[in-house]
Parts: sequence; C-alpha cells; structure tokens
Amino acid sequence: MSVPRTLELPAGVSAVSLETDRGTFAAHVVRADQPVGHVLLVPGWTGSKEDFTPLLPLLAAAGYDATTYDQRGQYETPGLPTDDYTLDGFAADALAVRATADPPRSHLLGHSFGGLVSQHAAVTDPSAWQTLGLLCTGPGALGDTVHRPLRRLAAAIGKVPLLQLHELREQGVKRPAQVTAFLARRFTANAPASLKAMTQLLIDAPDIVEDVTATGLPVWVARGADDDAWPHDVQALMAQRLGTEIHVIPDSAHSPGVENPAGLVEAWQPFLRRHG
Repeated sequence: MSVPRTLELPAGVSAVSLETDRGTFAAHVVRADQPVGHVLLVPGWTGSKEDFTPLLPLLAAAGYDATTYDQRGQYETPGLPTDDYTLDGFAADALAVRATADPPRSHLLGHSFGGLVSQHAAVTDPSAWQTLGLLCTGPGALGDTVHRPLRRLAAAIGKVPLLQLHELREQGVKRPAQVTAFLARRFTANAPASLKAMTQLLIDAPDIVEDVTATGLPVWVARGADDDAWPHDVQALMAQRLGTEIHVIPDSAHSPGVENPAGLVEAWQPFLRRHG
C-alpha cells in the first residue's frame, strides 16, 4: 500500500474519467508542452492512481504526456462482482486505457501488482508499447512467507467489513489526519471482488518472464533501496532474465512513486530517452 505525502493535485495534473471500450476508468493525466512520448502508469494492490500522482509533473517537465488510473474495482473505478478480475482482464483494461492516448505506442510502467498486470499487457499486445518498466515487482507470485497473511486476508474479504480489515492493518500507525481518512476511504471503496482477486493473484500469479522476453520490448527494472515486498535477489534475478539490471532508487522502500519521485524519474529518464 502506497501512502501519499499530500492529496493536493500538482499544477497541470487533471482528475478525469476515461471512457474506453472496457468501461470508465478514474485517472490522473498530465500533458507536456511539446510531448516526446506518452507514459502509462499502473498502480498496485490496495493502491490507486494517487500512487503515481507526484511523478506526473516531473514526467511532463521531461517532455512526456502521462496517464495513471485506478484499475478495475480500485478506489474510484467501479467494479462489479461479475467483472473479469484475471491478469488477462486487468491487462486488457491497461490496453484500453492506453488507447485513449494520442501516440500509437506508450511507455508502460507497473508498480508491484501493477507490474504483474503490465507484464501480461506487454505479452498480450507488444505493438502497443514502446518500453516496459517494472517497479518493486517480481516475475510472479510473492514468496511463501508473504502467502500466509495474504491467504488469511483473501479468505476474510467478503466476510469481514473492509473498514474492519483496514483498521486491523493500520492498527498502531500514526499518520496525518487527512492521509488517514484517505487511506480508509480508498480501501473501503474497493470492490470486494476486485480486491479479493488481486490478493489471490499475488498468491498464485504465474511467472511469464520468458514470454515477456520474447516480445523484444526494452525492459527497465527498479526497486526502492528498502523495498520489502518481493525479495531483492528475486527482483535482481528477474532483471537478469530480462536482459537488464536492477536500478535501486535511494531514500525509498516499496513505493518510490511517493517516497522519492524525483529519484525515480531521474533513474528512469535515460532509459526512456534511449528508447524514445
């Protein structure tokens, strides 16, 4: 879960509803004065578009139009119990949101669970993407030590009120009142079917790194210096399998997009320029 430092929209960033052939998605967008490309940012489990909002003005200053959105059933994007909450379904949503941008191809960056979605989106239609970025994510499911609490949470969703689950997760944590209220609002706004499916996918998502490699897309991999989700050696090995190396973002843990957005853009921008 990424925790925003502020809820104020930066200058130039707009909150919009994007109409696609797969439904309406809540999004934050920014437009550069003279764009050299477009970036699509996919948030992770229990996250939202706000996880990437601090990056948007930095990307615009670097010359990129950018879009980040709530995935199906996340926060301000509605979801129904009957919706497609598979990785292929979430990937199809990413492609549909990408299609609302002007350029024929976009740079894709997925954070955490969004990285799993982004890998599937890249494999589903490589022609839609200029590059693939994977941030604080892994080749597939999280390790066994993380599975146990996730299994308990997956079993509780739909049986225990979301507010109660959120309060248990936040027990003893002190945050600014505005941020505390936002986190509760965001978590309880999730469609239970979506949240349950995402949780289960973190437990059993397949490893498709070989399929990603076969797309031929340039891949950039990064994590926060103190990332505490996928083990560091697992992320480094994934990068190696993808023919690259892992970039470590200083002064950040699992959410560099809010913890050190300037450091993230600084590390990522040379790759974007090289493959622009």
